[in-house]
Amino acid sequence: MDTLKILVVDDESRMRKLVKDFLTKKNFQVLEAGDGEEAMDVFYKEKDIALIILDVMMPKMDGWEVCREVRKNSKVPIIMLTARSDERDELLGFDLGVDEYISKPFSPKILVARVEAILRRTGQTGVEDVLSAGGIVIDKAAHLATVDEKPMDLSFKEFELLTYFLENQGIALSREKILNSVWNYDYFGDARTIDTHVKKLRSKMGEKGEYIKTVWGMGYKFEVE
Repeated sequence: MDTLKILVVDDESRMRKLVKDFLTKKNFQVLEAGDGEEAMDVFYKEKDIALIILDVMMPKMDGWEVCREVRKNSKVPIIMLTARSDERDELLGFDLGVDEYISKPFSPKILVARVEAILRRTGQTGVEDVLSAGGIVIDKAAHLATVDEKPMDLSFKEFELLTYFLENQGIALSREKILNSVWNYDYFGDARTIDTHVKKLRSKMGEKGEYIKTVWGMGYKFEVE
């Protein structure tokens, strides 16, 4: 299995090292750049970068400029890092084709989980097709989900929803984010449809249904105690 290359772009060397250490433990090959111009040099030199982690505030060429330039040539997934939690920044990022948006300070483990989830979602090789947590196993290739080795009879959307939860373990997910990710922006109904699917999913998971925690006023979080 080929090692996937991830480009980490940040003008803080400590931040690059921190992210690199966590990604390397997960067997990713990490390329580094300290500013936007260096990032573009690496990007054009290395033709098979699987994902870019990109800081917004950088000298010479900021993250937005890098993102615009990359998007002229490639649909490679991009995770933006920012010190500011500004909704306008976030909206601009998504307009430019950013896949994920993470505010500093962040948990490196959560960042790695997001990286793995995006790579699975984009179907890139090097990421396992089998997910498991707390007795629940999902085989994406076979479209099969089991709980304590017993098959669950899930609808297509229930399967997609459970997969999304396992890919984002420990992360609080808003109903809107779940809707956008699982229903792919093509569903214009009420976000409460998620509550209905979660209720059915919990029921089919039996006692393991408690892994799907309700985050009041927001959405849900999948967490194995």
